Parts: sequence; structure tokens; C-alpha cells
Amino acid sequence: MVDSYPILSTIIFLPLVGALIMLLINRFKETLIKWVALIVSILTFVLSIPLFTNFDKTTHRMQFVERYEWIPSWNITYYLGVDGISILFVLLSTLITILCVLISWHSIKTKTKEFYIALLIIEAAMIGVFSALDFFLFYIFWEAMLIPMYLLIGVWGGPNRIYAAIKFFLYTFVGSVLMLVGIIVLYFYGGKTFDIPHLMTNTYPYTMQFWLFWAFFAAFAVKVPMFPVHTWLPDAHTEAPTAGSVILAAILIKMGAYGFLRFSIPLFPDATKAMIVPMLALSVIAIIYGAVICLAQTDLKRLIAYSSVSHMGFVTLGIFALNSQGLEGAILQMINHGIITGALFLSVGIIYDRTHSRQIADYGGLASVTPIYAAAFMIFTLASIGLPGMNGFIGEFLIILGGFNASKWAGVLAATGIIIGAAYMLHLYQRIFFMEVGDKVIGLPDMDVREIITLLPMVILIFWIGIYPNTFLSFMHPSAEHLLERLNTGGQEMTIAKQLMEIIKRQ
Repeated sequence: MVDSYPILSTIIFLPLVGALIMLLINRFKETLIKWVALIVSILTFVLSIPLFTNFDKTTHRMQFVERYEWIPSWNITYYLGVDGISILFVLLSTLITILCVLISWHSIKTKTKEFYIALLIIEAAMIGVFSALDFFLFYIFWEAMLIPMYLLIGVWGGPNRIYAAIKFFLYTFVGSVLMLVGIIVLYFYGGKTFDIPHLMTNTYPYTMQFWLFWAFFAAFAVKVPMFPVHTWLPDAHTEAPTAGSVILAAILIKMGAYGFLRFSIPLFPDATKAMIVPMLALSVIAIIYGAVICLAQTDLKRLIAYSSVSHMGFVTLGIFALNSQGLEGAILQMINHGIITGALFLSVGIIYDRTHSRQIADYGGLASVTPIYAAAFMIFTLASIGLPGMNGFIGEFLIILGGFNASKWAGVLAATGIIIGAAYMLHLYQRIFFMEVGDKVIGLPDMDVREIITLLPMVILIFWIGIYPNTFLSFMHPSAEHLLERLNTGGQEMTIAKQLMEIIKRQ
């Protein structure tokens, strides 16, 4: 029944229908606009649940496939489907949107109508990116996120919002243009088709793979963001409204890593294997650099932003370890990071609405004033540092294991990032919740029911994945194995790549 119903199209276009409804509502009816946004986002999440419950976890093949002719003269199709990798991100996208609507209920006081319209458009584009199986369609969804996210930062952001918004747009747009060039090359070389599964059945010359790898890398590395093209992220996170920061952390930066998994590895297997050494090196640098920079931060959101650089370094390390532990750990850690960092930004938004300050020095003694908030923040802190029994531990354990199998040096250096991560997160918690009670903290109310409901799904997922990760790992097993099979049968890498691999294995 579900397979015959266009469920993916429904959850992509339902937010757009909701945005259209809000467009027709008088802008002064803010309460009605908020309720429309909340109801539409909840319905979208509910409709995405059958994807989870009806998914066949025994195959790597695309499921819930929809395919219709769109522009026959260019061989462009409206082609959607999900596998064990993408399905988890579709579900995360629909959940995160609900939480963003809730956290913005009282904090967005100007242009409320336009804000929620932008939010629902972003949701539709996010789901589209993880579902598209036609490159033309994928690129439309990929670019469709830029404008509404640019507006979220530039209109509802902080004092330096214009600078942050323009920087975000330029970085991501330039990388996307280079990817578009690569897509066009694939279109002509692959038989004038944008059909992604079909293009993956072809074998491309090494030289072409090499240049196309870097064309796609330009878009994906910026989105992750990998070192050294990460500098837009702290500015965007710091200036964005809470909902914008949550979407950036939980979903948007995952799209770069998803691109490596979905396109770079299966389309360019030889080039991917040749690039293992620099990719592992960049990942380790990001892990340690991001963690060390966090130790010096005085702004709450900026600290969490740099922690994302470090944690996403673990994700790319797992991806380019090119083994089953690393790949599955990376996919799971992408979900984990979305949950944990999204929850941390939600938490910062809750306290910022009360104090209008992000400076760590303005806080202190929050545990005695807001005990429920302190308990929730402690859970997210411990999950971030990878405490066993919480979701952060499982992902990082698999990635470190995969990293050691690829290179002992990469595994050891990455493990030091975990130690530094524990240091800056625990130090942050000490400064905010203990010490002397700050002036801005005295008399602050604890979390209300709406805020507790907003954070509760994150708490549940943290313990669910931490205690029983196989619920989610079982989805990705066949897809990860198929990805490795494609990598190992894709052709022969260049001699220099073989030599580098032998060197790194002997370390």
C-alpha cells in the first residue's frame, strides 16, 4: 500500500502547501500562522513514519520509488527514492522542523509570517535533497535551500547578520557551481542522462574521476564544512536565530557528508581511494583544530559552532576510512551530531530568550536557579563528549575503530580530539551552571512546558541510540556494504595511490 502511494512527494510538497496557506493569511494573525506551521510540520513528520515502519532492511535498493517524465527533451525525470542511508535523514529533517517551530514560538517577533514560510520551504528542500535520484532534481533542491536560509540569517539574525548571511551564501554557492560543472560532464559522458543510479553503473576514466572528485568536493567540503573552508560556519551559527542554527547544525552540514557517501564514493571510486591520505589528514586537522579553538571561546553559540567543525571531522574520518566500521559509524554519527548539537543550540536559544546574552561570562550558578534546564543541558553535554550509554559514544567508537583500521596515526590523533572535547564541554558546563551566580541569572524562570516538550525528543533519541543503536544501524548495513562493494570493484587506482595506502597501513 505504502509503495504504491507517492509518500515522498507528499512529505516534500506538504510543507510547500503549508507555506502557501500562510501566504494567504493576514500577517497580523500571528497566532494562526504559528499554528498552521506547527500542524503542517507535525503532519509531515507523521506521514514520514511509514517510511521507517515499512522499510525493507534486507536490501540496499532504493525504496518508495517515484519516477515520472519531466523534461523528456533533456532526459530529465522526476525521480525519488530512499535507501538505508537517506531514510534516516528524511526522518530527522521532519522532526527537527517541528522543534524549530516550537523554539521560535516567542522568540520571533518581527515578520513572523515570512519566517515560518521560509522555515517550511527549507524543510521541503531538505527532504528533496535526501530523496532525489535525478541530478537535475537534486541540484534544484540543493540550491533551493540557499535563499530561505540566507533570509533566516540575514533578516532574523544578530548584529552582524548581513556579513554572516553573505559569507554563507558565497561559500556555498561557489562550491555548488563547481558541482554543477561536474554534473554536466557526467550528463554528457554518461549517455545524456541525469539518472543517478544509471550513472553509477558506468566506469569512468581515472583522470575524469580525479577532476570530477574535486568538482564535487568543492560543494561537499564547504557544506560539511571541512578544514580550511569552514570559516563561514561559526559566523552563520553565531548570527542566525535559534531555528537557523538548529537547521544548520542538524541537517544542512550533513548534506556535505551525505554527498560524499551518495556521489563521490560510488561515482569516483578510484579517485576516492587515491585521496584517502589527504582526506584523513584534513579530517584529523579539523578534529583537533576545532576542539582546541573551542577552549578559547567566550560566546556560547560560537563554541558549539566550532565543536561542530571538530565533530564533523570525525564524520569525514569515518567516511574516508573506507571500511564498514568507519562508514556505518560516520552515518550514525551524522544523525547523532544532528541530535546532540541541535539540542545544544535549542538549549542556548532557551536561555538567550531570557537573558539576551550569549557571553559565557554573564552566566554562572544556573543549576541552582533552573534545575530542569541544568539537567537537560547536562544530558546533552555528556552525549557530546561520548559518555557510554548515550548516542555520541556509539558513533565515535565505530569511527575510531574504522580510523585505526585505515591508519593507526589517524586513529590515535582522532582519539585525542575526544579528550579535548571532554575538556571544553565540561569546562563550559562548570562556568555556566556552577561557580558564583551571575547578575543575569538571578530570578530566571526554569523551562516551561513548551520548552520541555521541545527538548524531550532529543533526550529520548540520545538514550535510545546509546542503549540500542541497532534500531538505526540495521537500516544502513546493506547500503554501506553495497557502497564498499562498489568501491572495491570500481577499477584500479593509480600506482601512487597504492603506494600511499601501503605506507599508511604500515604505520
